[in-house]
Amino acid sequence: MAQSLYFTFVLSCLICGSYGLVSSGNGTTTVRSVDYNAATAVTPTERRDSTTKPSTTQSSKSINAPAVRLTSTTTSKVLTTTTRPPKTTTTANYSFNTEDLNEGIDKKVEKRVWNKEPEDEPLEFECPPLGLESLRVKDPQLRASSYKRRGLGPHRGRLNIQSGIEDGDIYDGAWCAQYEDKKQWLEVDARRPTRFTGVILQGRSSIWSWDFILTYKVQFSNDTLVWQPAMNGTKEAVFEGNQDTETPVLALFNESATVARYIRINPQSWYENGTICLRAEVLGCTLPDPNNIYAWQQTEQGTKDKLDFRHHNYKEMRKLMKSVTEACPDITHIYSIGKSHMGLKMYVMEISDHPGKHELGEPEFRYVAGMHGNEALGRELLLNLMQYICQEYKLGNQRIVRLVKETRIHLLPSMNPDGYEMAFKKGSELAGWALGRYSYQGIDMNHNFADLNKVMWDAIEFDFQNNDKSKLINHYIPIPEYYTAEDAFVALETRAVINWMQNIPFVLSANLHGGELVVTYPFDRTEDWAPHDDTPTPDNSFFRWLATVYASTNQVMSNPDRRPCHNENFQRYNNIINGANWHTVQGSMNDFSYLHTNCFDVTVELSCDKFPHASELPIEWENNKESLLIYMEQVHRGLKGVIRDKDTEAGIADAIIKVDDIDHHIRSVADGDYWRLLNPGEYEVTVSAEGYNPSTRMCRVMYEHYPTICDFRLTKTPKQRLKEILAKGGKLPKDLQLRLRQLRLRKLRASTKAINSRLPRKRPPTSPPTAAHFSANEESCAAVGKMHSTCSKNIGKMYFSKFLV
Repeated sequence: MAQSLYFTFVLSCLICGSYGLVSSGNGTTTVRSVDYNAATAVTPTERRDSTTKPSTTQSSKSINAPAVRLTSTTTSKVLTTTTRPPKTTTTANYSFNTEDLNEGIDKKVEKRVWNKEPEDEPLEFECPPLGLESLRVKDPQLRASSYKRRGLGPHRGRLNIQSGIEDGDIYDGAWCAQYEDKKQWLEVDARRPTRFTGVILQGRSSIWSWDFILTYKVQFSNDTLVWQPAMNGTKEAVFEGNQDTETPVLALFNESATVARYIRINPQSWYENGTICLRAEVLGCTLPDPNNIYAWQQTEQGTKDKLDFRHHNYKEMRKLMKSVTEACPDITHIYSIGKSHMGLKMYVMEISDHPGKHELGEPEFRYVAGMHGNEALGRELLLNLMQYICQEYKLGNQRIVRLVKETRIHLLPSMNPDGYEMAFKKGSELAGWALGRYSYQGIDMNHNFADLNKVMWDAIEFDFQNNDKSKLINHYIPIPEYYTAEDAFVALETRAVINWMQNIPFVLSANLHGGELVVTYPFDRTEDWAPHDDTPTPDNSFFRWLATVYASTNQVMSNPDRRPCHNENFQRYNNIINGANWHTVQGSMNDFSYLHTNCFDVTVELSCDKFPHASELPIEWENNKESLLIYMEQVHRGLKGVIRDKDTEAGIADAIIKVDDIDHHIRSVADGDYWRLLNPGEYEVTVSAEGYNPSTRMCRVMYEHYPTICDFRLTKTPKQRLKEILAKGGKLPKDLQLRLRQLRLRKLRASTKAINSRLPRKRPPTSPPTAAHFSANEESCAAVGKMHSTCSKNIGKMYFSKFLV
C-alpha cells in the first residue's frame, strides 16, 4: 500500500533506536537495546537454526541505502461459436534458461547479504501475536480508560495502523487518552485464558503530531476487577517504550508470566511535547478453557492443505522451489529473469504441461509478488500456490489438471529479494511499516516503470491541437529514450521485469501487495496530477470484472461485517477501485503493462497486515486460495485465434487486432496467435498487418469459461506480392498484372478529378470541338502549355480550350 506523503516522513525515523526496561530473573531491572528487533531475555528456542544463544538481545542494523543511479487492416460478417481447438506446439521459443538450484549461492553474494552473526536471524517468539494488527482481535475486545474522540478510540490502538492525511477524522493513527495522567490504560480481552509473554509498542501514526509513550506498566486480570501487575522481582516492573513514533519496540515478560484473560498497558511517561498515544500488539499463547462462553471462537479457522506454512528467506525459498520441481518435474520449470542489486536471483516457477515452451493458442499468465519487500504475504501465497498445484495435479484434481494443460503459468514470488531480506531479519512484527519496502538502492519499484501515460496523453493533446492523428497511438507505446539510458534512475529489478514482459507474451497478470484489502485496476495515474481522480482505461468494464472476480471470492474482502484496515472504507466500492481514484501513482507496473504489452494487470492488496505472523499464514491461504485460482481462469475469457497468411497458412506476427468501440488494440505474437480479453457480447473485430489487406468479422464472446475462437486469414496486397516476386526475380502473374493496371487507372481518375476541381469553370464552346482540339500524347499538351494555354487531362486524352491561339 502506497502513501507517498507519509513515507517521506517515516524514512527520517528509520535510523532511530529504542531501549526497553525489562524484569530479569534476579529481581533487577535490565536495560536492553531494542532497535526494531529488540527483546528481553531470549530463550534457546527463540532463534532459528542456532544451538547457542546469547543471553541478551542483539540489535539488527538496517542495510537500507540511499538511492543511486545505475551504471550499467475484404470484410465478411460471420458469427463464431465457442469451440476448443486442438493445441499445437509453436516454433517460437518464449523461454528463459533453466536454473539449477543444486548449485550453491555465490560466496560473494552470500557474504554480502548474510553476515554469519546471530543478529542476522529474526526472533521467533515463544507465543504468537494475539492479532491486533491482523484484526483477528475485534474492536469490542479493546477498551480504554478514556479517549479524545472516536478517531482516537481504543479500536485504533493497533500495531502499524495508518492514519489518513488529515487529523481529526474517524481514521486517526493510534489510541490517545483524553487525560494526561498515569491512570490511563488500553485493555485487550483475549476472550480466554492466555499466557501473555510480551508487548510490542509503537507511537502515533500522524504527519502532524509527534506522540509516543516513554515508559509504561502492564497489569493482568481474569475479571477486570482485580488486577495483578507485571513484577520486576519484588517491585512493579516498568518497561521502556518508544523514542519515536514508528519504531516497534518489544518487551518480553519474564518466565513466570501470568496466565489471565485481560491485559492492560498503563502509560507512565510520554513525550513532553506530545500526549498519551500508542499502538500495540500483544504476544500470548491461548489455553483451552471448557467453561469459556466464547468456546465457539476457540477453534481457529485453518486449512486442510498440507503446505509449508512459514516465512521463507532466500535460501529457504530456493529449497522449496527445488522440492516442487522434484515432486512434479513434468509440469514445472524454474528460471531466473535477472539479479537484484545485491546479486540475489529473481526466480520464476513455470507451470505447464509442456514447461519451457510456448504452445500455439495457449495463453501466458503471471503472478508477481514482493515488489515491496516487506509485503511478505504475496510471496508466501505464491510458494503455497506452486505446492498446491503440484499436489492437486498428481491427485488428478480436474480443475487443476485443466488449468495446467490449457495455461502457461509463471510465478515470481520475490521481485524485490533485497528488500525482503531486510524485513525478514527484523521479523514479522518488528519490521515496522516501511523497512524493506524499497530496493537496496532506495527505489520504490511501484513508481519505477516508464511513465507511458504521459506519452499517450501528450500524443492525444497533439492530435487535438493539430488535427493530426499520425502521432496518435493507443498500444505498444515505445519506451522513451531517456528511460533506457544506462544511467537512468531505474532499478536492476525493474529492468529485469521489463525484459521479462517483452520476451514472453503475457495475457493476464496480477501484482500482489499488502497493507490493505482492495483490488485496484488501471489507470494508476491521474492525467492532471490530481491526488486522486477516476481515470479509466478503454477496457474499464473488463478491468472491473477482473477486480470483482478476485474481491468477491476473497473470504475477507467479501465479508460484509469486516472493519476497514486503516483509513479507507473500500466496502463502499465493493472492495475494488480505480488505482488513480485511490491515489495517483506515476510509473506503475499495471499502467506500463497495459500500454507497452498485450497484458492486463491489476494490483491485489491482500491483507491489512503487510508481514503477518507465520501463525496467520494457513488462514490467509484459505482466504485467498479460491481467488488465486479463479483469477487465473479469467485468462480464458474473451477471444483467441491465429492470424495466418491465406496463401501459405503461415502465422502472421505483429498483426494489429482492433475491437470496434474499444480504443485499445493488441498484437499477434510470433506464430500469429493472439488473445483479446473481453466481456461477453458481440464485437466487430478488424485485423491488419503490414503488407496485407485488412479483414473484419463479427465475433461473439459467450458466458462459458472458454474463449471464442476467432481466426483470420489475410491476403497480401498487390504491392506486397510485387515486392516478393521482384525480390525473387520472378515474372508477374496475369491476375497481378490486371490488378496493377486497375490500380493505375483508379489512381489516374482520382488525380484527374482533383486537377479539374481546382480549375476555374469556363463556358463551353459554342460549336463541338474538332479533331484538331485533341492530342493523343502528353508532349503536345506540354508544348501548348508553354504558349500560356490552358490544358487539362481527361483519362489519357487532352482537351484544349476554345481560347487556344
